[in-house]
This record gives sequence, structure tokens and C-alpha cells, in this order.
Amino acid sequence: MNTAVLDIYPTDMEPSRSQESVGRAYSATADEQPFSVPRPLSLPNNGITVNSSPPGSSQVVSQLARDNRSPTAAKLDVFKSWSISTYKCTKQMIAEKLGKSSRTIDTDLENHIERIRDTQKKYMNILRLAKNLVTHFQAVVDTQSSLGEAFTELAQKSPELQDEFNYNAITQRNLSKHGEILLSALNFFISSLTTLCTKTIEDSLLTIKNYELARVEYDAYRSDLETLTQRPRNEVSPTILQETQRKHEEKLSEYEKFRDDVNIKLKFLDENRVIV
Repeated sequence: MNTAVLDIYPTDMEPSRSQESVGRAYSATADEQPFSVPRPLSLPNNGITVNSSPPGSSQVVSQLARDNRSPTAAKLDVFKSWSISTYKCTKQMIAEKLGKSSRTIDTDLENHIERIRDTQKKYMNILRLAKNLVTHFQAVVDTQSSLGEAFTELAQKSPELQDEFNYNAITQRNLSKHGEILLSALNFFISSLTTLCTKTIEDSLLTIKNYELARVEYDAYRSDLETLTQRPRNEVSPTILQETQRKHEEKLSEYEKFRDDVNIKLKFLDENRVIV
């Protein structure tokens, strides 16, 4: 059996004695065990270190790992911030109800907000009454229209009372016609009032709700800052004090922003209310 020896050397390089002996050993092994899988040969690399990983692969893997962790870390940060804020707001509201903490009050704005809420209640009552009026008046108009048709039919069948029946028929038809005009006006009024109560005022009340939440949150951090400033300096960490001051300024800016938004919304609401 002829044995084919693989030429694993470059053409311009003469094989060394150790390499020739390895080749002969491989040929002999192939003659004795033709079906065995040969072991891989370790060729000299002339002092050159071969790196099987592509260049920059470690940086890419670490970057992918950071990218995979970043959404989770961001969610944890958001949850942590929300938990702290919720705890402080709840604590502040309980303290206000118990009379242990003061609250920031804008007298003019608070009075305006109370007037808007009272106005919404009154408008909702008017809207309910107007809808009831339309329902009942629609029945009256339908009855007048049916009554006019009945008088017209009687006028054709009773010649001796034809004039009286025709007069009553015309009267009922006129009443029904003007009733339809009044119903159209009432429906337009209801539509405008519904938009004012359920959209315009509700939008303003949503802004007011955000303003009140911002006020509670600001008061919570204001109370924390006041508590820290009242303690002796050696008992307060400068880092905690600076962080509390930063949060206080941040919440103050948010509170003032929402207060300005409420003033603008209430101004537009008064203009729309006058138009309606």
C-alpha cells in the first residue's frame, strides 16, 4: 500500500531532521492504522504568537455587556428615584394633615383653582338639566308633529269641521317647526358646554393636579433641607447637605414651572368660558 505524505512545509524551506522523523512516524502510523484520526501537528511558529481572537473582540464583548446592562440599570435608577419621591410625598402629606409640617400656599392661585372647581360642578349640573330638557322637549315636538298630521287627516274626513281642523293642524306644524329650531340651539349649547366641562376644564384640572403634586414634592424637600440646616454642623454630612440643596432647587424650579402653566391654563379657560 502506497502511503501519501502531506507536504506541510513551504516550498522554499527545507524540513529539519525532527520534522522528517515526525513525517516518517506519521507515515508508519498511517500504514498500521489506516482508519485512525491523526493528531494535529504543532508546527513551529518561529517565535510568532498567533492570536485566534479577532482584534478588538474583548472591547466589543465588554461594550455589548454594558449595553445589555444599561436598560436594566436605567430602570432600577428610575424605580429608585420614584420610590424615594413617593415616600417623601406621602410623608409630607401625612405631616400636613397632622399639622406637623407647613405647606407652600399661593393665595390668589388657590382661590382661582377653587372657583374653577366650583364652576365645573355648576356647569355639570346645567349640562345635566339641559340634556333632560332636550329629551323631554324632543318628545313634545314629536307629539306636536303627530298631532298636526292627525288634524290634517280629520280635516279631510270631516267637511263640516274642515276649517277648524286645518287651523289646528297648521298651528301644530308651526309649533313643531319652531320646536326643531329650539332643539338645534339646545343641542349646540349642550355640545359646547360638554366640550368646556369634559375637555377644557378637565385639561386645566389635570395641569392643576400636576401642580399640586409638584408643590407637595417641593415642600417635602424643603422640609428636609430645613431639618438639616437646624442640626449642628458636625452632625450633618456636607455631601448630604449639598445633595439636599440641589434637590430642593430642582423641585423649586419644577414647582414654579407648573405654577406658571396653571396660570396660563386658567387664563385661557376664562376666555373660553366667556365665549361659550
